[in-house]
Amino acid sequence: MVKRGLMVGFVLVAASTVGIAGQAAGTDWSQWRGPDRSGRSPETGLLAEWPVEGPPQVWSVSNVGDGVGSVAESAGRLFVQGIQDGRSAVSALRRADGTRLWVRSLGAAGQNREGSGPRGTPTVDGGRVYALTEQGDLACLRADNGSVIWQRNILADFGGRNPGWMISESPLVDGDRVIVAPGGRAAGIVALDKMTGDTIWVAKELSDQAGYASPIVADVGGVRTVMTLTGAAGVGVRASDGKLMWRHQAAANRTANITTPVFHDDKVFYTASYGTGGTLLGLRAEGGEVVAQEIYRTRDMQNHHGGVVFVDGYLYGFNNSILTCLEFATGTMMWRHRSVGKGSLSYADGHLYILSESGVVGLVEATSEGYREQGRFRIAAGRGAPSRAHPAISDGRLYLRNQGTLAAFNIQARGRP
Repeated sequence: MVKRGLMVGFVLVAASTVGIAGQAAGTDWSQWRGPDRSGRSPETGLLAEWPVEGPPQVWSVSNVGDGVGSVAESAGRLFVQGIQDGRSAVSALRRADGTRLWVRSLGAAGQNREGSGPRGTPTVDGGRVYALTEQGDLACLRADNGSVIWQRNILADFGGRNPGWMISESPLVDGDRVIVAPGGRAAGIVALDKMTGDTIWVAKELSDQAGYASPIVADVGGVRTVMTLTGAAGVGVRASDGKLMWRHQAAANRTANITTPVFHDDKVFYTASYGTGGTLLGLRAEGGEVVAQEIYRTRDMQNHHGGVVFVDGYLYGFNNSILTCLEFATGTMMWRHRSVGKGSLSYADGHLYILSESGVVGLVEATSEGYREQGRFRIAAGRGAPSRAHPAISDGRLYLRNQGTLAAFNIQARGRP
C-alpha cells in the first residue's frame, strides 16, 4: 500500500534560501557510490599528496545519528541517514558549514551488533530524495524541506523478510522509476513509479531473499538491464518489465553479499567475501534479452563491504583485508598491500580514497604498477563499531562519515575551501 503525503515522524526545518532544482551536473555525488554508482568522481585538480596531518578539515558535526550509510550531495546540500530520537531518519545539512536544515523520521530504527541504524545512502533526483531504511521503509521526500511525497514498506508490501544484518540497499532511480530489492516470493526486485510509489513491475521469476548490495543499471546491446547481488546469486533483470535474464549462483554466498557490481565493456564483475571471490560475466543481447556467460572466477577479490572500483582496465578493492589490484579482463593479480587496513574506497583524479574500519584514511595512487601511498591520517573512532561508510567526493571536498559524526575535508590542490 502506498501512503501519499504521509506526515509520520517529525520534521525540523531551519530557515534557508537554498533551493533544490534537481540533480546538478558536474561534480555532485547525488547517490550511493557517486554520479553513476561506480565509486568514481569526475573531479580533477585535487591534492596529489596529503600533508602529515591530512587535508584541512572544513567542518565536523556529530548529530547525524548512528548508522553506517554514506552521504549524498546535490545543489549545496548533503543528505544522510541515521537514528534520530530513536527513529530511522534522513537529515539534510548545508554543505557550507554542516548546519542541519531538516530531519525526517521514516520509521522504527533497527538495532544490530554490527552497528545500529540505517545502512543505506539517499538518492537525490529532480528535487526529491529517496531513502530506504534498515526496516524496509522506502520514502520519497521533498529535498527542500523533507516533507513526504509518498512512503511504503517494501517488506510488508512485497512479502520480503529482513536479512540478518538488516536492509542495506540504496534505492536506484532510473528514468521514471525507483528500483529496490525487497526479496519477496516472486518479487525479488521491483520497480515503482518514482513520482507516486505505485508498482510498475515485479520480477516474478525471482524469489531470492534480499542481499545487502545496491543495484546498478546499464544498456547491453540496447537492452536496459538492472544488475545486483541477491542473497543467493548475481542476477540481471530487464529494466523495462523485470524479466529475469540470468541468475548466477557461483557469484554469491549464503552469508552476506554486499558489494555493488561493476559494469564495463558489456561485462559485469560480482564479488563477495566468505570464501566466494570474484566472477566476471560476459553479456550479449539476443532476441530482446541479455545472455550471460562466465569468463573467469578469482579467489583474489573476496570483497566484504568496501566496494570495488574500475580504473583504466583494472579493478581496485579489498580482498578481505588486503588492498588488491586485478586486471579486469583476465583476473590477473597485479599487486596486493595491507595499506591502511580493511575498509571502503572511492576514486577521483588518479587516486583511491580509502577509509579503514579502524578510522585510518589513506590516499593511494590508482596504478597497476604497484602500491603508492600519498598520505594518511586518522579520524575519531565511532562508539566501538567499525567505520564502514564509503568516502564521498564532491566539489573539492572529501566527506567521511563515522557513525554519528560527519566531517568535510578540503582536498583541492588550490582554490575555494
